[in-house]
Amino acid sequence: MIRKIVVANRGEIARRVFRTCRELGVATVAVHSDADAGAPFVTEADQAIRLPGEAPADTYLRGDLIIEAARAAGADAVHPGYGFLSENAEFARAVEAAGLTWIGPAPDTIATMGSKIGAKRMMAAAGVPVLDADLATVTAADLPLLVKASAGGGGRGMRIVESLDRLAERVAHAEAEAASAFGDATVFAEPYLPTARHVEVQILADIHGAVWVLGDRDCSIQRRHQKVVEEAPAPHLAEPTRTALHAFARAAAEAVGYRGAGTVEFLVDRDRIFFLEMNTRLQVEHPVTECVTGLDLVALQIAVAEGRPLPGPAPALTGHAIEVRLYAEDPATGFTPQTGRVRTFDIPDHPGVRVDSAIEAGSEVGVHYDAMLAKIIVHAAGRDTAIRLLDGTLRRTRIHGVTTNLGLLRAVLTDDEFTAGRMHTTLLDERLDRWTAGPDPRAVAKAALAAALAQATRAAATAPVLGRIPAAWRNAAAAPRTRVYRRGPDRHTVTYASAGRRLVSDFVAGVDVTDVRGDQVVLSDGPVRETYRVTVSGSAVDVDGPHGSFGFDPVPTFTDPAETIAPGSLVAPMPAAVTAVAVEVGAVVRKGDPIVVLEAMKMRHTVTAPADGTVTGLTVSVGRQVVAGAVLAVIEEQP
Repeated sequence: MIRKIVVANRGEIARRVFRTCRELGVATVAVHSDADAGAPFVTEADQAIRLPGEAPADTYLRGDLIIEAARAAGADAVHPGYGFLSENAEFARAVEAAGLTWIGPAPDTIATMGSKIGAKRMMAAAGVPVLDADLATVTAADLPLLVKASAGGGGRGMRIVESLDRLAERVAHAEAEAASAFGDATVFAEPYLPTARHVEVQILADIHGAVWVLGDRDCSIQRRHQKVVEEAPAPHLAEPTRTALHAFARAAAEAVGYRGAGTVEFLVDRDRIFFLEMNTRLQVEHPVTECVTGLDLVALQIAVAEGRPLPGPAPALTGHAIEVRLYAEDPATGFTPQTGRVRTFDIPDHPGVRVDSAIEAGSEVGVHYDAMLAKIIVHAAGRDTAIRLLDGTLRRTRIHGVTTNLGLLRAVLTDDEFTAGRMHTTLLDERLDRWTAGPDPRAVAKAALAAALAQATRAAATAPVLGRIPAAWRNAAAAPRTRVYRRGPDRHTVTYASAGRRLVSDFVAGVDVTDVRGDQVVLSDGPVRETYRVTVSGSAVDVDGPHGSFGFDPVPTFTDPAETIAPGSLVAPMPAAVTAVAVEVGAVVRKGDPIVVLEAMKMRHTVTAPADGTVTGLTVSVGRQVVAGAVLAVIEEQP
């Protein structure tokens, strides 16, 4: 019987495992990096052990340190979560060699399925259809191709090839990225099917030969081959196709002698099915399967690891579940990672809504780890109801302090193609401009007006002198007051004035000020009354209203000359760590030459020279952390 578990992971999956352990009475141990010392998952564990350092290579990827931590805490089992070492066969073997219980499939199974090339061969032998292409004999008729890393996933080491003259270049780039990300440069190719759906099947097997097939999930809404929206069951699948998917998944599990929880992933191109890969771990999207089956997959993982049989036949599925991943990123700027302190994090608690979160109000989002903040999951009787419930939940979600993809998620849920179930793996790319168009400018303007009115009223109420004078009062009646706010690249100059004891504004046409009281502002947009809640936190102003949440940065009336950026300055597009500096002061560069390489949240970004010139300033070095907007280098352009 397992009594104490070390979770070799962090964030929301660590909290997820701890939750089940508490329900089972199992003691828990967190391991954490220095950057995560104050994270919620650390305080929720019964015990916590520090892994010195911040980078994953020094902490969560150090299997030896995690096993030492298990011994020090007196734990008898390790749960790997997902990512990091969860599909590392050598780590699994080391855990078992240390006398600990590995909560996952057998190490040999992980090794077999961890090689995508080897896995495809095994699946083909088991009668599971696979996609395949031989890089040595590719012709124009075989295009487009997708080159993929054999040892990993998540979009790393992956390149699309659409012309033969780019084949060698794309393969070389994929090999280099695969070697960097996974320590293995092996790549392979398969036909690229851009309009296929990504459908996966959840399996669960015990050591006594029982295999459960727990339905399917559609994960076709992806960006950079990473999933954004998942749902169970996969909508609008022909029943023969669904039956075949389940049969192939069972065949895959039986072929490899699987135990524990796992996922078999497929591409579905109309009625054609192709095996993609087998994930030998718990998936990020496992909550939607838990919702429609009523199972606790973590509890079942623990039971299987203890040697217990699965309890009877697999349960029937009930209802429909959808999950969205809330990321700290800005979709409008190429999904650049975002960092900062989370000032507000409030997701409505409603029947049918589940939140698996890595953060809470006050959490710091840094550059070291994955950008996912939380998963928001809903379960309802049918798909239409689930979509409406999830959209309503997101509309009422309040998150301030860090830019997220919340607006993109709402755009997906309300798009006709998604609601009709016509998804495929490139739909997000096709509709990216529409889904990242941003909120209605009028809605943003009303929120900015609410911010200005609330701040003006607050300033008048807290004034040390002349506190009885109305907000916005001026002795020059014709001159209104103004407040300027920055929201991303946009500026909003809000005008307002005092009319007796009331505030008035013509900043938004057709909108009247009905009431301003404390942090509450009521506006009338024609016959419609709208209530806004305004929170001032340090130098930021957060507004929550009927159209969502908006954060504004007040622009000071006077600017410090020291803050002016010199001409030719190259600035960081995102908070990140500097991983390479390609030039020195005095170097002559050409337009497009790499200058500095940044990395944040698994994303690598190369800052290049915008024009021919000479490097006259260099302010960063390898290993340094920079904030968004920080000057990296200065290039004096050639005349």
